[in-house]
Amino acid sequence: MSRQHLLLFGILICASLASLVYATRERSEANALASSRDQMRASLADARAEIQTLASKVNSLTEAAPKESATAPQAQPPTVSAPPPLRRAAARPNTRPRIVEDPRWKRVESQLADHQSQLAEQRERISQTQDDVRKTGDQLDGKISSTRDELNRSIATNHEEVVQLQKRGERNIYEFDLAKSKQFQRVGPLSLSLRKADTKHRNYNLSMMVDDKAVDKEHVNLYEPVWITLAGEPQPIQLVVNQIDKNHVRGYISEPRYKNADLAGASAPTTAPAPGLKSR
Repeated sequence: MSRQHLLLFGILICASLASLVYATRERSEANALASSRDQMRASLADARAEIQTLASKVNSLTEAAPKESATAPQAQPPTVSAPPPLRRAAARPNTRPRIVEDPRWKRVESQLADHQSQLAEQRERISQTQDDVRKTGDQLDGKISSTRDELNRSIATNHEEVVQLQKRGERNIYEFDLAKSKQFQRVGPLSLSLRKADTKHRNYNLSMMVDDKAVDKEHVNLYEPVWITLAGEPQPIQLVVNQIDKNHVRGYISEPRYKNADLAGASAPTTAPAPGLKSR
């Protein structure tokens, strides 16, 4: 036999085996379906039998019910007895018990009235105190705002206006020209050090020595007054920058002309005795 014949013979054998396997599977599935169908038929038959038995029981019960109702004795209506005669109630006098007031309640009421009066007085005092504090605060705010307005009106925006302030003679004026540096430069009563000058936003950062303490001012705007309070000064010192360049600022410091000690000495003059009068 040639090779082709062997190949064809093998293919036929495989096909026959596959058909045999398929046929056996189909036969087993058919047998399973037949058995399940037989089981369903048996269960349906059982259900029908149970339904028939139940229907017969219901019919027997419905037939027996009218016979029992016909043979049952009729119930007699209950006898109603007359109510016993009412007895006349003995007339009683309409007397109400007297309510005796407890003296302790009066004492409690008087104490509550005293507490309420004391609370009212305390509320009035608190409201009066609040009004006084508010008035005092308003007066202080008015004085501070007026002082600031007067000092703000004296801000010089250039060298010519600084000269005009000097001519008034009310305050000492110290002009400064600072370059960016970590070193401090003495200007009048303060020591200043420029740390940053922003020409775009027109503000600067400044470090100062105030009473031997370092004080930093950041993002201070052009022409914005900086107030510094020093010991011995009757009014705060004013610092104003009126020109901002790249890493460079110009401005001035304004301080009161007289110190607290000078004002105290001037306010207490010596009084001499008038001529022609003799002391006893």
